[in-house]
Amino acid sequence: MKWRRLFAVVFKELLQLRRDRVTLAMIVGIPVIQLVVFGYAINLTLRGLPAAIVDQASTAGSRALVMDVLATGVVEPVAHVHAPEELMDLLRRGRISVGIVVPPDFERRRAEGREVAQVLVDASDTTVQSAAAQLAQVPLPEAAARGTLSRAPGEAISGVPPTTRPISVVSFYNPERRSQLNIVPGLIGVILTMTMVLFTAVAVVRERERGNMELLIATPITRSELMLGKVLPYVGIGLVQTTLVIALGTWLFAVPIRGLLADAYLAAGLLIFANLSLGLLISTRARSQFQAMQMTFFVFLPSILLSGFMFPFAGLPPAAQWLAEVIPMTHFVRLIRGVMLRGARLSEMWPDVLALLAFTGAMMTLAILRFRKRLD
Repeated sequence: MKWRRLFAVVFKELLQLRRDRVTLAMIVGIPVIQLVVFGYAINLTLRGLPAAIVDQASTAGSRALVMDVLATGVVEPVAHVHAPEELMDLLRRGRISVGIVVPPDFERRRAEGREVAQVLVDASDTTVQSAAAQLAQVPLPEAAARGTLSRAPGEAISGVPPTTRPISVVSFYNPERRSQLNIVPGLIGVILTMTMVLFTAVAVVRERERGNMELLIATPITRSELMLGKVLPYVGIGLVQTTLVIALGTWLFAVPIRGLLADAYLAAGLLIFANLSLGLLISTRARSQFQAMQMTFFVFLPSILLSGFMFPFAGLPPAAQWLAEVIPMTHFVRLIRGVMLRGARLSEMWPDVLALLAFTGAMMTLAILRFRKRLD
């Protein structure tokens, strides 16, 4: 072996890496993204779950009970409701993950040593279910009694029978805690993100590499027609993939579809258009199909880690949650779990629908503008 020739090859490879900015960005970017996301953003100890509280007793004891529940930091009130029916509606629409109900006969129940409150949990996310279950362990009878009784720490409450379950946790939509019900709907988003972005990311680049772009430019077709023509065939492919996942998920894992099947397909269509428009934007930036695939990886990694598919969204720090709101899969995971597991309608989750439409419009506009610049 000639060391001089070996070092010459090594030097050539390093020069090529330095000139390939996308590969260089991956060498530095992937470990940085993984370190930041796993070390800073991912948090399996959930705090601040969005919640609503119905205190129908409104006594000093019930208010003390509610304050003790809030002091745990597990839940954070985000809505004001006056009846359990309103609370259930918010739970079904995905506006809250936890609902707390204090019945009007709170004082009598406490005096009799019976259950004094219920925690209603959206168990379509099993991690939320586990976190909310901690509320049942809070020593609430003593805390609730502070509003009406004064005692020394550790002293038994006179006249109040002990109770073993002061607060019960009632899980909805997935009481058996089956992980397949949580994973399978989100898998539709993972598959559509992985394939749709990649397919369109290489679409324009492939035309350029094969020399077909000059022929397309010479035709009367407009830029918008060309870009939409690139996108539309993949919409059908994405819907076929959606059908396969839904059919297999229902058949193999008994995943329910409690909402309208049309809403599930409409949500998938919104994600497909969002991912295709993003892929087109990437294709206008990449210089080769290999570069396009590398740039796709930068989209795929945050989509998996920050969207709420793999790790709970409520566990992310505020900065990571703001970033996740820009990712299309974040909104799709909320929509598809709402439709399939909670029986919600898309019209009831319109903020996520609007977010996907706005993302698609912005990405498509940028892709068309960038495509015109490259033709010039």
